[in-house]
Amino acid sequence: EVQLVESGGGLVQPGGSLRLSCVGSGFTFSTSVMNWFRQAPGKGLEWVSDIFIDGTTLYTNSVKGRFTISRDNAKNTVYLQMDSLKPEDTAIYFCALNYGRRGQGIQVTVSS
Repeated sequence: EVQLVESGGGLVQPGGSLRLSCVGSGFTFSTSVMNWFRQAPGKGLEWVSDIFIDGTTLYTNSVKGRFTISRDNAKNTVYLQMDSLKPEDTAIYFCALNYGRRGQGIQVTVSS
């Protein structure tokens, strides 16, 4: 059974940083495309970032230069380093396996 478990969320002030982690199990992590999505209060699901098998990364425009996705295949873990956080980054963040199965999500709140 595929499982994805996020951690690392919380409350941070504007301009601060957080690092989200997502541990995957039940599939071959090293040969899987991994994604991050988010859902802000009252809004739909938004794609944030991808990391491909060869390490290629993609980002939505609003987070380019501030967020960094990475992966550690030995630990079956994908990360999202979030810097220079803004209030509009407040959302539930989900990791996903190849744009499909998602984790339960984790809350990120950016507020002073």
